Amino acid sequence: MRNTLVLNASYEPLTTVSLKRAVVLVLQDKAVVEHAHPLSVVRGTGVSLPVPRVIRLNRYVRVPFRQHAPWSRRGVLVRDQHRCAYCGRRATTVDHLQPRSRGGSDSWLNTVAACSEDNQRKADRTPEQAGMKLLSRPFEPTPEATLMMALGLKEKDLGELAAWLPATA
Repeated sequence: MRNTLVLNASYEPLTTVSLKRAVVLVLQDKAVVEHAHPLSVVRGTGVSLPVPRVIRLNRYVRVPFRQHAPWSRRGVLVRDQHRCAYCGRRATTVDHLQPRSRGGSDSWLNTVAACSEDNQRKADRTPEQAGMKLLSRPFEPTPEATLMMALGLKEKDLGELAAWLPATA
C-alpha cells in the first residue's frame, strides 16, 4: 500500500510511496519525516523511527510540469474504486473499451476497471459489440486527484494531510 506522501525539498507534493520505501529513504538520509503517525513506531536493530505519513526529500528533484496524470493499471483500479464498470462487483483487471488489438491505447479514457468474468465475456470486442453497458464513463483524473487517490483519500477525509496537498486537490 502506498500510504506515505513524498514532498520535494521545496515542499511540493511529488508522489506516494510504500511505508518500506519511506523508511529506507529516511534511514539513508535522503529524506526527513515531516509528519508521522502519533502512536506508531517502526523498530529495527538499533533504530526506532516514527511511522512516516509525510516525508520531504533533502535534495530538490526537478520534475517537468505535468498537465496530465500518468496512466497506470493501478491508477485505473484506484480511479474506479476497484469496482467493475459493467456489473459493480470487485474489479481485479483493467479492460480496454477499444481493444488494443484494434488500435486501442492504454489511456484513461479507453480503460475501465473490470472483474475477470466480464473482461473475459467482453473479450476482443467493444462494449457495444458485446452487448454490455457501462455503469459509469471513464474520465481522466487531475494529477492532484491521482495523488489523493493513491493515498486513499477523499476531499472530506483530508484531515491532517490537508496542509501538505495542493489547495486545488
